[in-house]
Amino acid sequence: MSVSKKNIAVVCGGYSKESVISLRSAEQIASVISPDYNAYTVYITRESWNAKIGENLYPIDRNDFTFNLNSQKIVFDAVFMAIHGTPGEDGMLQSYFDMLNIPYTTCSAFVSALTFNKFACKVFLKEYGILTADAVLLRRNQPYSLDEISNRCGYPMFVKPNNGGSSFGVTKVKQPSDLQAAIDKAFAEDSEIIIEPFIKGGEFTCGVFKTDTESIVFPPTEIVSKNEFFDVEAKYTPGMSEEITPARLSDADMKECQSLTSKIYDLLGCTGVVRIDYLQKEGRFYFMEINTVPGMSRESIIPKQTVVYGLPLNELYRKQIDDALSRKR
Repeated sequence: MSVSKKNIAVVCGGYSKESVISLRSAEQIASVISPDYNAYTVYITRESWNAKIGENLYPIDRNDFTFNLNSQKIVFDAVFMAIHGTPGEDGMLQSYFDMLNIPYTTCSAFVSALTFNKFACKVFLKEYGILTADAVLLRRNQPYSLDEISNRCGYPMFVKPNNGGSSFGVTKVKQPSDLQAAIDKAFAEDSEIIIEPFIKGGEFTCGVFKTDTESIVFPPTEIVSKNEFFDVEAKYTPGMSEEITPARLSDADMKECQSLTSKIYDLLGCTGVVRIDYLQKEGRFYFMEINTVPGMSRESIIPKQTVVYGLPLNELYRKQIDDALSRKR
């Protein structure tokens, strides 16, 4: 007796500048899982939610997250989240799917909201002794002192949106005269911004995925940007950065990075595949931020780490979907 394929919504788009990157991830995911599942790309914007099949768009009924195809109602068994940024990485859609009892491949609504807020996540992890740079939080329309920021963080410093990703709105500030412009740039992206002192060191990132029955910690990637830091151009322009997997670390440092990644995953209560970014200074890894919906396009880091680990990409995606389905209430 044949078993019918599960209907999987590969949800992409979103409300941020990362929507273009999200589309690339969704295309890769849908193409890889299509032999084993009925994969439907669902494109979400502020204006509309549509299932996209070829060039045709089919409106999503937001009351139950279904759509009609040839007079047949398509009901989704699970969601493969591919939205980087809001509303797919900050807990908003997770809460919506929780209410509909539709399982998804990411962290819970609470964990997504916590990790998306860079400052709150750093404060949480500091309580457990995780090394991370000092940080100043500014909110739009609240007073702040440029002198106090300068005295606390020193130069160079990084100014960036508190909620967001892909380095949009991030500036490395080298002198006091450039600080206000950097703050204005970050506030153009978010109502909260975070300012951190510059830590000079190597940049590394490590993926991890755990279920009730297995734990996969991928080999870390070393990031070498041709720009001053791993900014938008360096991330998405061919030739502007090197992403070396496995990273050029000693065996001891490799294990330390992987062990720290596993620990942070557990401390935060993560589910699904996440990627954690670090700076290494004097042999110690400093937590930078966590990506709970990491990129999955062909150029993205997690697929490259998966190859080096020796796990076929379709197998990783299947494990994510199976894990999500196992959590359905």
